[in-house]
Amino acid sequence: MASLKLPLWLRFFLLLGAAALASGASLLAYRYYTRPATLSVAVGSIDGEAAKAMSAIASRLVSINAPVRLKVVDSGTALEAAKAFAAGNVDLAVVRGDVGDLSQAQAVVVVSHVVVLIVAPPGSTIDSVDKLKGRRVGVIGGDANSKIVEVLSKEFGLDRAKVFKDIALPDARRAIQSKEVNALLVVIPLSEKYLSLVKGFLQQGPKALPVLIPIDSAGAIADAERAYESFDVPKGTLRGAPPVPEDDLTTLRTSLYLVAKKKLSSDLIASLTQTIMSVRRELLVEQPIFAQITAPSTDADAYLPLHPGAAAFYNGTQQSFMDEYGNWIYLTPMILGGAATVLAAAWKFLGLGSSKNEGPLDSLYALGRRIRHVGTEAELSDIEEEIDDILKAQRARSAAGDESAVDEATLNVAAHRLESLIHDRRAMLAKKPAIVSAA
Repeated sequence: MASLKLPLWLRFFLLLGAAALASGASLLAYRYYTRPATLSVAVGSIDGEAAKAMSAIASRLVSINAPVRLKVVDSGTALEAAKAFAAGNVDLAVVRGDVGDLSQAQAVVVVSHVVVLIVAPPGSTIDSVDKLKGRRVGVIGGDANSKIVEVLSKEFGLDRAKVFKDIALPDARRAIQSKEVNALLVVIPLSEKYLSLVKGFLQQGPKALPVLIPIDSAGAIADAERAYESFDVPKGTLRGAPPVPEDDLTTLRTSLYLVAKKKLSSDLIASLTQTIMSVRRELLVEQPIFAQITAPSTDADAYLPLHPGAAAFYNGTQQSFMDEYGNWIYLTPMILGGAATVLAAAWKFLGLGSSKNEGPLDSLYALGRRIRHVGTEAELSDIEEEIDDILKAQRARSAAGDESAVDEATLNVAAHRLESLIHDRRAMLAKKPAIVSAA
């Protein structure tokens, strides 16, 4: 059965279509594997500033075409952000170390530190936590600060229900001026913006000096509650002249972490960590609080374990070029070899490069096949003339010294064989009865 041979133009377009299909598939695969990864991040604060700050980071990642992008989910409060993370609704979250269930959280960066301030209005006689007994303390951001309220109540023997009262942020100034509460408890970063907010709750004047109440047992509390650490508020933090506090004041501090799920890729989190740490200086223009962005503790017994990707960045153990691309370097020659084989097959499929000129022996052998199928004496005579022409041409080339010419002995053998075939075919044709055409 003869094999089907497609026309050259059809084979060419088939090959062109296959190449276009392979190129398109390769492009789609490249776009898929190099597209930026988008991670959702939950944030929340009573003043909405947390969402604005994280949106600034997300915008910066887009502007520098970072391989990781952020989708900011404003959860309203720090507690709700922690709940969204614990429920698995988001990939990342900005959470306080003392708020919510962080059992599945791994630290990426410390976004900021927040300090516990207990402040009383000017002229107050309350100068220690013990003197809060029998008084009322307004707690701003009550849900997020329930842990610190619980800790203080336990440490100093305060009746939580009678001493502490949740106060909404817009009501804080009215509550302190109407003496509905005798002091306020806030947990804020020590930045100018938030310190000005605290000052706005209190009476202003040259001699109106607010009172900051120390937490003298901060060290003991930090030993028992690892979410906190003892911290000294620098002299003059709330007011410079005269200074408030008059000297460094001991209190408690916790941290705001950007945390990630354990299951997230180490390479992905390493890239995110590297990008945030590299752009933090540029972000200071939009949000001065970003000056507080630091690396979390890398100790094995840290309060929040470090995500392996972040740890690789901080410890300088990210994969080197050879570690990351060694497999490609090894596989590329194999891929190129396979591609060369495919191209060779395509070249053969198109029939390119094959010689179209048959040699004299090929022509003689082809005549042998024709002799077996001729049906008339005239055709045999034509074949004999072709044989003579081939022999004549080869002898002429030999006489001219052409080294590619076939030697005469070989030609004579081939010609003798063809003559025998012609003789046999003539004898066979002579034996066939004549066919008379009907009138």
